[in-house]
Amino acid sequence: MERGEFKVTMTKQEVVAAAGPLQEHWLPLSNLDLLLPPVDVGVFFCYKNEQSMSFWSMVGVLRKAMAQALVTFYAFSGEVVQNSVGEPEILCNNRGVDFFEAFADVELKDLNLYDPDKSIEGKLVPKKKHGVLAVQATELKCGGMVVACSFDHRIADAYSTNMFLVSWAEMAQSKSLSLLPSFRRSLLNPRCPGHIDPSLNDMYVPITALPPPKNDTDVDQDHLISRIYHVTAEQLDNLQALASSNGFKRTKLESFCAFLWKMVAKSDTKIGCAQKLCKMGIVVDGRTRLSEEGNYDSYQASHMATYFGNVLSIPFGGEKVEDLVEKSLNWVADEVHDFLKCALTKEHFLGVNRLG
Repeated sequence: MERGEFKVTMTKQEVVAAAGPLQEHWLPLSNLDLLLPPVDVGVFFCYKNEQSMSFWSMVGVLRKAMAQALVTFYAFSGEVVQNSVGEPEILCNNRGVDFFEAFADVELKDLNLYDPDKSIEGKLVPKKKHGVLAVQATELKCGGMVVACSFDHRIADAYSTNMFLVSWAEMAQSKSLSLLPSFRRSLLNPRCPGHIDPSLNDMYVPITALPPPKNDTDVDQDHLISRIYHVTAEQLDNLQALASSNGFKRTKLESFCAFLWKMVAKSDTKIGCAQKLCKMGIVVDGRTRLSEEGNYDSYQASHMATYFGNVLSIPFGGEKVEDLVEKSLNWVADEVHDFLKCALTKEHFLGVNRLG
């Protein structure tokens, strides 16, 4: 049996709602939320059973802790509906989270983590059909467990979801919450008078300027591919040394992204692709940028640090495959630095917030 080929059996499904009563209300999406399409994102965690607890005991702790965490992170317990003008909003009605339990006929050591599309997606990560968040806890043949979540990206970015996951873990360990999320949409009210940073002209276009959708027959030729890599600290240090030149030290992120960009370009070995553009995008969180002096007072800045929602931008660059393959790593790292720096400012995110 190849790695990634195993059977998953669903054993139980229930809905976990917040432990306490919640007043039903509407929570609007911010302009930054509205820039995102309706796409679900998955995340998963693998655990060895080092405490010799039964799977049912561990799941019981997770369910109870989730119900407690949802009291504070109530947006994850709601559902997305359209308002009177057709825009999505969160109906905070404590609809609850779909919680699945399953058994996978595979050991943790045999999971093909390099290719999660084949071994994880659709097997250990649940397909969200209702609500904002879905969770699946899967028992492995070795006694280990995989806990996976699928969430609506319009409601939360990775930063927000991580806040929830940390709080969920704290509840499972009977600890006090180390942070409280802020749902203050007024923090992202567009400023007046408005100003659009020129860098955004290359990042966003009117939807009317987009080409028509591709035919169904082209779907298999244009799809996302996920990969997971293990990179050691020593390898990152070596990449950083190779990517830095002329007295300019590139960050580890810039260095690794430059290396990845070169590898992706090298993989396109088709004849005639040398002049083809290969693009690289990097997700940038805007919370610290929007909290810079002059935008918020200290009280508001603290709320922005725990703001729940989307506060991100994805600057990108495009270079010819030929250049990315043949030129040095430090040249590619310079290109990464150039397209990335435009999104590392308060002005950039204030401008993005005007686009929603």
